Amino acid sequence: MKRGSILFLRTVVVLVAAGVLAFLIWQPQAEGVNQGADLATIYLDPFVLYMYLGSLPFFFALYQVFELLGYVGQFQDVSPAAVTALRRVKYSAWVVLAFLVGGVAYIILGDGGEDRAGPVAMGIMTSFVCVVTAASAATFERVLQRAVDLKLENDLTV
Repeated sequence: MKRGSILFLRTVVVLVAAGVLAFLIWQPQAEGVNQGADLATIYLDPFVLYMYLGSLPFFFALYQVFELLGYVGQFQDVSPAAVTALRRVKYSAWVVLAFLVGGVAYIILGDGGEDRAGPVAMGIMTSFVCVVTAASAATFERVLQRAVDLKLENDLTV
């Protein structure tokens, strides 16, 4: 890949991380329940803390994608390190999915609020994105692992 393309993709990853972080900081303050509450009450809510804990694997996956783009930029895209980065992205997507399922289950079963349709629908759509990400990462991991195996086999025969 050209250096410009890799730089663009790395910039996109950083902008996505900054956007999600800004949303995570802003969203608890924008809830109608938290209007007039102090910051300690807003950010020490168990559901908000759960949301922050669930976002850690997402940021870890973004870091792994950033590293993977670095490997591609250094022409080490067919390497065991690249396969490991893809594997970590796959596992991170499954962990985020597990947090989403837990959050949606809490909203459906434990929350006494009346309007559950919006958050549940957002959880289902986001879960779909996590499943697609995990499946794509698994497919790319398998293909890249085959390429690494072929490269190692060719290096041994020469």
